[in-house]
Amino acid sequence: MSSAELVERVRLRLASGGGEAEPAAVAEAVRAESGGAPPTEVLAALRLWQQETVGAGPLEALLAEPGITDVLVTAPDQVWVDGTGGLRRTAVRFTKEEDVRRLAQRLALAAGRRLDDAQPFVDGWLPGSGPGGRVRLHAVLPPIAPDGTCVALRVLRPASHDLAALRALETFDDDGGDLLDAVVGARLAYLVTGGTGAGKSTLLAAMLGRVPVTERIVCVEDAGELQPAHPQFIRLVARPPNVEGAGEVTLGELVRQALRMRPDRLVVGEVRGREVCELLTALNTGHDGGAGTLHANSPSEVPARLEALAALGGLSRPALHSQLAAAVQVVLHMRRDSPAAGGRRRLAEIGVVRPGPGGGPVVVTPVWRAGRWLDGRRLLAELVDARGGRLPC
Repeated sequence: MSSAELVERVRLRLASGGGEAEPAAVAEAVRAESGGAPPTEVLAALRLWQQETVGAGPLEALLAEPGITDVLVTAPDQVWVDGTGGLRRTAVRFTKEEDVRRLAQRLALAAGRRLDDAQPFVDGWLPGSGPGGRVRLHAVLPPIAPDGTCVALRVLRPASHDLAALRALETFDDDGGDLLDAVVGARLAYLVTGGTGAGKSTLLAAMLGRVPVTERIVCVEDAGELQPAHPQFIRLVARPPNVEGAGEVTLGELVRQALRMRPDRLVVGEVRGREVCELLTALNTGHDGGAGTLHANSPSEVPARLEALAALGGLSRPALHSQLAAAVQVVLHMRRDSPAAGGRRRLAEIGVVRPGPGGGPVVVTPVWRAGRWLDGRRLLAELVDARGGRLPC
């Protein structure tokens, strides 16, 4: 009898008993079902049982690996990871499709969600912190995923690098670091943009660490990822509804609470949907130097991207452009190199937000790209100079 067969028999015995799977009950079931199995097989069965009932099961060790950002299950014999080394297949295997489905349903329950035939997909946060950071769960069951249960676990490690560390990692050169210091020192409001895993939160946390210690930062987040080295950093984290649909605390409500906490700078973490309205509200309340992050392919696409998100919150196109022009001055765009090029995350472009010709829709004018100043440099120089700062030469 294999370890998997023994575990299945133990599971059936516990299920037929109707009681809780407490350690004493598990031990008794193992003794009853193991028969004359050798001790090594019993120990292997116990390890397999622990994997299937504790944490993320066989995926737990992958989540703990430094540099891993995503663990992806696309089939019982296909478990992939992504991170500093790029996307790669691992040696982890599930015995059958049912094991993947059972793990996905157990993780969904731990996240306060349901996952079954009536609700075949789930998106939620696993409770507490995993070995490497906070973990976001997404899973889809058949028949929505016709080839089998798919599980995606995203590891959100604390974004705590400072600008000096990012300079050492070649995220930008010395001139780029001085330029970021000038943006923070002049209290310009900025958005950090880029794709998934490009390093947006890392750069934002590093820049918040450069805010003078005499200023109070209040940050509203969906994921609780930012942890800058700053003594006056206060973080508020949104809460999704529980399985009964109650207890939700939205980003909009947290922005209203943040405004009552005497902030010097307001920060709204990653903007994915209608919370763009809360971001612009926060940055238009007279608190200079606010910031946020946004998924976008390039700085020039930021206005269109914000238009689409603002429409979800009922904000019209003219109102969006009016608020954006008053709220944000700078866009910092991050890009991740291909794995073949080393997968380095780098500051690729900086743009200035300004009204279009004739007071038309907002446009983002590039002023710096890949370490070189562009023709729009004077636009940023004027913004910095107006606030008593000075751009690096």
